[in-house]
Amino acid sequence: MKPDLQNLPLILKPFILFIFLSSLSFLAFLSLQTSRQTLNKTTTENASEQLPSDLKIRPGYSSYDAYLQRQLNKTLNPKLREIWTTRDWTRKVNVFSDFFENLKQRELLFNGSKSLCIGARVGQEVAALKRVGVDDSVGIDLVPYPPLVLKGDFHHQPFDDETFDFEFSNVFDHALYPWKFVGEIERTLKPGGICVLHVLVSRRADKYSANDLYSVKPLEKMFKKSELVELRSIDGFGLDTEVVFRKRRIKVFFFFFLPFC
Repeated sequence: MKPDLQNLPLILKPFILFIFLSSLSFLAFLSLQTSRQTLNKTTTENASEQLPSDLKIRPGYSSYDAYLQRQLNKTLNPKLREIWTTRDWTRKVNVFSDFFENLKQRELLFNGSKSLCIGARVGQEVAALKRVGVDDSVGIDLVPYPPLVLKGDFHHQPFDDETFDFEFSNVFDHALYPWKFVGEIERTLKPGGICVLHVLVSRRADKYSANDLYSVKPLEKMFKKSELVELRSIDGFGLDTEVVFRKRRIKVFFFFFLPFC
């Protein structure tokens, strides 16, 4: 028998409407969760299958949230944060300053470059950029450290397209989705902009790393909108290779049509 809502007592109508809307919301939530899990799984599996053999994604993460929590375990470690902001601070700022000053001498970085440091933790890289005269610099990390470091996930940078002239990172090995890490750099980098990565090649990185890189070829393949301009060996806090990419400028072609005589 079909219920006649018009004959129901007035007091019951809001209650029934609430139950109905709540059921719809719950079903929508389940649908979104299922779609998100399916999309994440499909995206990860498909992208992993397409990765070159000399870039390996480490297994063991049941979800993206589990990966984030793993990274936060390091970033929020109170002992590490105390070390980073005290006895490590001066040493790292000095070393980064030397790296950036060298990039300026090679005309890959300028005082007027709007710059981003990716995975900057407490901001030693940002402080170093400001020390060498690159004042418009900021970092992002899962945990902010104002005013040097903003909150941000390097898989989904919180910036508009073509924002920066220069981007630097030494945490490529912490990317669970390297193709997204690179894609976000190319999205937020201006045409002609420079990206500098410090990476570890041919050896496993630390226990918090999410991938292992065995040559620079995967980087060349993933930087689809950029060209490799420099490659050199370095000694950078356990990382051994500096890779420099320049985002290609957009080429504009003009066509002239001559009228038929």
